[in-house]
Amino acid sequence: MKVLYFHQHFSTPSGSTGIRSYQMARKLVERGHSVTMVCGAYGAGQTGLDGPYRFGRREGVVDGIRIIEIALPYDNALGFLGRVFAFLRFAFRSIWIALREPCDLVFATSTPLTAALPGIAARWLRKKPFVFEVRDLWPELPREMGVIKNPVILWAMGVLEWAAYRSAHRLVALSPGMVGGIARRGVDSRRIMMIPNGCDLDLFSPEPEAERPAGVGQDQLLVVYSGTHGIANGLDAVLDAASVLRQHHRQDIVIMLVGEGKLKRSLQARAQRESLSNVVFRGLMPKSELAGLLSTADVGLQVLSNVPAFYFGTSPNKFFDYLASGLPVLCNYPGWVSEMIDKHSCGFSAAPEDPVAFAEALEYAADHRSDLKRMGAGARQLAESEFNRDELAGQFVDWLEGTCREY
Repeated sequence: MKVLYFHQHFSTPSGSTGIRSYQMARKLVERGHSVTMVCGAYGAGQTGLDGPYRFGRREGVVDGIRIIEIALPYDNALGFLGRVFAFLRFAFRSIWIALREPCDLVFATSTPLTAALPGIAARWLRKKPFVFEVRDLWPELPREMGVIKNPVILWAMGVLEWAAYRSAHRLVALSPGMVGGIARRGVDSRRIMMIPNGCDLDLFSPEPEAERPAGVGQDQLLVVYSGTHGIANGLDAVLDAASVLRQHHRQDIVIMLVGEGKLKRSLQARAQRESLSNVVFRGLMPKSELAGLLSTADVGLQVLSNVPAFYFGTSPNKFFDYLASGLPVLCNYPGWVSEMIDKHSCGFSAAPEDPVAFAEALEYAADHRSDLKRMGAGARQLAESEFNRDELAGQFVDWLEGTCREY
């Protein structure tokens, strides 16, 4: 089976972003299929290609995956119009590839929602089987966040969402809320499979003797957030909690924010303005380096803005990295992630927009280190039993193979 795979933000483990598509593509190759990955030049990603671009693209084979990287830079710090322009340019270049590249099946993954366009084109113009992966519910999420208010744009996104779901022979959803959101659009549930983000158990693992980052003592509680610093991530909640910790004179708790994003500079400015010396900022890290950092940490932060659509409609990479690292997780919003944390006793849940509860959870963690060891063991056990990436990738390949056979 020749799979034409579209993911604008693709990265290998050398990059600083999620590697779901890399792992899924590797599993396809392992099972004897060929994969052509079409992607853009994502700022946080690394495709493994380093040659020059020719006619706006470069090609090569990395770990058995044929990669076509289009010279269309994208960065999380881009403004709204910059993002829209980058999404549309990639989609239209991808449509051209989808109409010409030899394949037996087309697979496309969001975000953005425009990633579905080459799959739609291949389905109707080439009669190719098409599978669409939904990583976020658009336009539901941007509408609830208030980042898109123009009714015409929201209507157009709704039309594209409907077209993507109806054009796809099968769909993959990453969370229970996404499954429900797709079904509400009239899609037969038999065409939807939930395959959440997974845990890379070999890359991320507990290392009790790992060396702490410079400036962090063994007796201090190291709390790490790893991910984008954007509007959706709601990292002001972390600074609110840090302010409470400072008022409580808890110098034994250090919060490290790792990553980049549109709001990072404003967060840094606020931390400096309020003398929040208990917050440390770090830049992007390759996955291998991040794995080393998480192995030294005591708590991982799963933080999002208080938007109800997030409660069951996200499947955050960082959460699964924390689990694989054997880290207790502090989550500051309700939903399926916090329910898992409570059910498996692998961390803490704090009410949204409650900095005192957030800070008190960290204080409890600092004062009850033996509980952290038990929670960390529970986190790793959950990673191994339910979110083993290799097993989930096998389910993914089965779903695509079934699509090819059926259609």
